[in-house]
Amino acid sequence: MPLLMPVLLSSLLFCIGVYGVLARRNAILVLMAVELMLNAVNVNLVAFDVWLRDQLLAGQVFTLFVITIAAAEVGLGLAIVLLVFRNRETAQLDQLDALHDPSARRDAERSPVR
Repeated sequence: MPLLMPVLLSSLLFCIGVYGVLARRNAILVLMAVELMLNAVNVNLVAFDVWLRDQLLAGQVFTLFVITIAAAEVGLGLAIVLLVFRNRETAQLDQLDALHDPSARRDAERSPVR
C-alpha cells in the first residue's frame, strides 16, 4: 500500500480534530476532538514505521505510548469536566471564563467583614 493513503487519512483526521477543538463549545466534544488528533498521529506513526521497515518497530512502540497517555488524558479530562459540571451546572467552555467559585462569592457578600 502506498504511503499516500494513510498520510491523507491522518491529515484529514487531524484537520477534523483541530476544527473540533477550535469550533466546539462543549468540553466533552473538545476532548473527543483531541482524541481524534491523537489517533491521527497514531496512524502516521504506524504508517511510517511500516514504510521505513524499521526493525525495532519504534513507530508501533510510540503508538502504544500515545494510546496509554490518551487513556490517562481521557480519564483525567472527564473527571475535571464532571467536577466542573457539578459545581457550575454547565459544560460549555465559553461560560467557564473565571476560576472562582460563584457560590463562595455570594457567601462572602452575605457575611459581614470583621
